[in-house]
Amino acid sequence: MRRYLLALAAVSSLALSASLPAKSVRTPEQVALAALAAAPVWDGHNDVPEQLRDRRKDVLGNFDFRDTSGTGDAAKGIGAMQTDLTRLRAGHVGAQFWSVYVSASLTDQQAVQATLEQIDVMKRLIARYPADMQFCADSACVEGAWKQHKVASLLGMEGGHSIGGSLAVLRQMYTLGARYMTLTHFKNTAWADSATDAPEHNGLTDYGKQVVREMQRLGMLVDLAHVSEKTMLDTLALAGAPVIVSHSNAYALNPHPRNVTDQALDAIKANGGIVMVNFYPAYILDAGRQWSAERDASEARFKALNRGSPAAAKAALADWDKTHPMPRGSISDVADHIDYIAKRIGADHIGLGGDIDGIEVTIAGLEDVSKYPALFTELARRGWSQAALEKLASRNLMRVLKAAEAYAYVHRGDAPLENAVYF
Repeated sequence: MRRYLLALAAVSSLALSASLPAKSVRTPEQVALAALAAAPVWDGHNDVPEQLRDRRKDVLGNFDFRDTSGTGDAAKGIGAMQTDLTRLRAGHVGAQFWSVYVSASLTDQQAVQATLEQIDVMKRLIARYPADMQFCADSACVEGAWKQHKVASLLGMEGGHSIGGSLAVLRQMYTLGARYMTLTHFKNTAWADSATDAPEHNGLTDYGKQVVREMQRLGMLVDLAHVSEKTMLDTLALAGAPVIVSHSNAYALNPHPRNVTDQALDAIKANGGIVMVNFYPAYILDAGRQWSAERDASEARFKALNRGSPAAAKAALADWDKTHPMPRGSISDVADHIDYIAKRIGADHIGLGGDIDGIEVTIAGLEDVSKYPALFTELARRGWSQAALEKLASRNLMRVLKAAEAYAYVHRGDAPLENAVYF
């Protein structure tokens, strides 16, 4: 009898299993899209403001940000812009730090003026499209913009030269809405060493440390892209709130000075910060780094051979470019950097900072802001879970911004730091 009952139970169980729908197995594309639906991309670095300055001298006029695919000029060798509202939607971009970059070759006073102009033009562009974009200066606004299906638009200053060496200017930039500052760009500042300049200060000077402290007192994110390893480590030794690296990659995979060493990665993990991976081939691929060095050497040679004729030197370099295209790599190469950083310091400490519209050549497959889903699909194919992809997309950066805001709230009663002025 017992044997009969067991057999009956087994048959009943099989019949029940047959009546239930089979457990669905999601494709990598489905995992990627589910992650992006739950947590849209929050990219750390886009250079649309630079394009507006270079192409239009900050005059918006009849500029249409809904579609910029026709903004190229083949006769002048100028490609179309890589960002517009249509492609932001296609790429599931829900928040963007717009980089108010200005040249590091400007004087302090010129840099301050140019930064103000870049903040102004980006605010004017955002205001033109109130149904699609929302200017934000805190995490609560970002969350609110997402609920309204708008692109939360924040501002980041690329380079400490933007404040002209003044903590007073830093505070006013914060008041205008700047929510991160990259401590250097391609050149050193008077108080911090760049990754791509001859070291002057052995990292941060004492005044540089004051700049970092004042940024964190305000709630402005400290950005360590473009800085030397020593500047990174000096900053991380004193930072009380998490920092960001808005658009850099893993030095272990490509030893470009713009990339983040393992020692710095480990310190960023201890700090609670985030490294946001960039899409520029020279930073992703060693072949791209080598190509860049060869191009620099060729440019110097052409200038030496054509002394007194800069037009001839320029033409010779243009011919070299036609026959020596930059190696572009693939989405898989970008995924390798993301995988490396995640395995080294954890999926809680990584994000995306494509540098779109700030680079003339991108990794193949990541040509514009519509392409993020392809990268997420590649990572899902490698075994990334939906939860990990959501962290990469925006949850990590949201955590970091909220931590910076919380630190500033705790220190809201602290007196502003001061520096003397000399003119």
